[in-house]
Amino acid sequence: MADALTFTVEEDDDGIRLDRWFKRHRPEVSFNIVSRWARTGQLRLDGKRVTPGDRIAAGQEIRLPPPETAPVRPERAKPKRDPLSADEEEFVRSLVIHRDDSAFVLNKPPGLATQGGTKTSNHLDRLLDGLAEEGQRPKLVHRLDKDTSGALLVARTARAAAFFSKSFSGRTAKKTYWALVIGVPSASEGLIDAPLAKQPGTGGEKMHIDEEHGQPAKTKWRVIDRAGNRAAWVELQPLTGRTHQLRAHMAAIGHPIVGDGKYGGAEAFLTGGISRKLHLHARRLRIDALGGGKLDVTAELPEHFAQTLETLGFEAAADERPAAPVQRTKRAHETKPRRSNRRGERRSRSGSRSRR
Repeated sequence: MADALTFTVEEDDDGIRLDRWFKRHRPEVSFNIVSRWARTGQLRLDGKRVTPGDRIAAGQEIRLPPPETAPVRPERAKPKRDPLSADEEEFVRSLVIHRDDSAFVLNKPPGLATQGGTKTSNHLDRLLDGLAEEGQRPKLVHRLDKDTSGALLVARTARAAAFFSKSFSGRTAKKTYWALVIGVPSASEGLIDAPLAKQPGTGGEKMHIDEEHGQPAKTKWRVIDRAGNRAAWVELQPLTGRTHQLRAHMAAIGHPIVGDGKYGGAEAFLTGGISRKLHLHARRLRIDALGGGKLDVTAELPEHFAQTLETLGFEAAADERPAAPVQRTKRAHETKPRRSNRRGERRSRSGSRSRR
């Protein structure tokens, strides 16, 4: 009878789930088989029984049943990717704004999808072949909408991908966006707390506020500057990560993002030569670094966004002003105008003085 198979957990797999290890290194073994081995005690980690969801650590030993007792499924042929052209390799390298041993941070341009899909063959994930080194291809750990530009982190190793993915799913990564919105909010800042759900009849391509069935969604915002009553330059910080969260939330409070026809309709576009592209940019990303310390990267604005700010007369240093304390609101439509409250206070005070 053949001996059991043993494998030592490598550094790149430190901290991942056991079923994830099988997906990476033994893809021919189905999840059902892994579960069966675990239930019957044929799968061991450092000699102890284990479940598919247990985390593994570098240096531990994984023991599998002998090959002839281990039914497997046929390995699926991996789809072949066409090699990148020299121009494509040069292009993806030009997007890199930060690199270290564990990650690249790219400044994704608007109009480039993060991942492929139906009728989407040109996407960033495909271009990551141009950043592969020593046989290791970078891995996506989060995404940006196709028309959103800005800072996007990709992990350079499987271990780094597991580490950064945990930061994004645990909401410890801090993302700051800049947006240009139609009109000017009556308050200087606020917190939108409005659950989001997929809008029926859109095939899941659009979200809407749904107090009863929606998933929790919170967005912190503040006004950086304003162009009269025509538009406002705002800073947005998503405290949750729902699909189209920033776009749906700003439209819900009556200030859709400029260029966002999906959520703002015809009113989301400005005249006077202003670009019709989406004005939403992932400006800054702060996240714990794999080797300790913090990774803090800022992405420059795309040309159309920078041009719009200049056309509307916004000052480049306006964003350096400190943010006011957050005004919390329970629902999107309950954002209370701070300025009008202050005017009321001044009127009441002046009235009190005149009566004295």
